[in-house]
Amino acid sequence: MVTAADKPVTLARVVIAEDEAIVRLDLKEILMTAGYDVVGETGRGDEAVTLVEEHRPDLAILDVKMPGMDGLRAAREITSRHQVAVLLLTAFSQRDLIEEARDSGVSAYLIKPFQPRELLPAIADVLAKARQDWAIEAEEAQHSSDGAEDKIATRRLVDEAKRLLMDRDDLPEDEAFGFIQRTAMQTRARMRDVAQQVVDGTLTP
Repeated sequence: MVTAADKPVTLARVVIAEDEAIVRLDLKEILMTAGYDVVGETGRGDEAVTLVEEHRPDLAILDVKMPGMDGLRAAREITSRHQVAVLLLTAFSQRDLIEEARDSGVSAYLIKPFQPRELLPAIADVLAKARQDWAIEAEEAQHSSDGAEDKIATRRLVDEAKRLLMDRDDLPEDEAFGFIQRTAMQTRARMRDVAQQVVDGTLTP
């Protein structure tokens, strides 16, 4: 009998959109071997948007150049409708492309060709940052009277507190954020208030 403990842990659900079939196959193999669940794959940007709509993954990996719709436009469509982290694959590293990618909701980019040892840490980092952003957005949504500037200020304050916990208390980034989030829940405070206490030096792990 297979128990819940025997089942492999799925790290995240992923949609892959890459028009080079060999690269797409490599991506899928690397991800599945590492414990990710590839719920959809395509070589077209427009189909990537549809797959995300259907499967609601945690992460979409998009190539910049694809038929149907380029990766940047697909990223804009996806992030405007869903809470999905986006990792962009590109053969270029031009500054204007990077800036446009950021404006399109892309969490990070990876320059091709890449090695598995580069891909997996990049994915883990993208997902960790996205989940932190979603947690902050969920909390801020409960205070809907706050404007966009307040939300940006909260993010900056949490980031500052996180860096302080990483430098001063030698915590990994996910544990630093976890401490802020957990403390906020336990004390029924907002994350921005907990972060301020960390920055002020009145709160330590």
